Amino acid sequence: MREQSRIFADREEAGRELGEALGGLALDHPAVYALPRGGVPLAVAVGRRLKAPVDLVLVRKIGAPGSPELALGAVADGAEPFTVVNPEVKRMTGASDAYLERARAEQLAEIERRRALYLGDRPRIDPRGRTAVIVDDGLATGATARAAATALRAQGAARVIIAAPVAPPDTVAEMEAAGYEVAVLEQPQPFFGVGGFYRDFHQLSDEDVVRLLAQDAAD
Repeated sequence: MREQSRIFADREEAGRELGEALGGLALDHPAVYALPRGGVPLAVAVGRRLKAPVDLVLVRKIGAPGSPELALGAVADGAEPFTVVNPEVKRMTGASDAYLERARAEQLAEIERRRALYLGDRPRIDPRGRTAVIVDDGLATGATARAAATALRAQGAARVIIAAPVAPPDTVAEMEAAGYEVAVLEQPQPFFGVGGFYRDFHQLSDEDVVRLLAQDAAD
């Protein structure tokens, strides 16, 4: 949306700016879905700006063998969990189907833990007929966001937008070429990782997520 890259103070500032940008779009019946943990403070700010409810979309990255930070793929929660695999990373790392299935099962178990901890008896937001806005603090490969978008489409969302403050231009181009609608504030090149575009990029805890969701529910 802007040509000049910049550094965000923290996730809250980035969320406010992302909310302002999204507020300029004609979004019909929006709901905001955070990718936890990092996307939660941004999603709360976006939801406040759009006057939209906030929920979580529970997706876990599947790390490559020997390189857990490298996204081999991702798995999204749902009645039938949906898995996205990056074929180039699979080829490059030699990840076997057996490895992929073991890693998928581990991440689904973590999704179950997070659902119970973060959401408890909090009502879920049904995406059917809504504009589902998926929010994260940044996109690198985009595998997690793509899995989330596919899951929300399968659940009946009328429109799905993947929104983040920062992402590399090649990731945005690939996602758009694959038919995903993307709203990104900054597309820096070169791109050295999401955290490099925040002054404060501390790791959020489970307790932070629970607190932010509780604050959102009280507003």
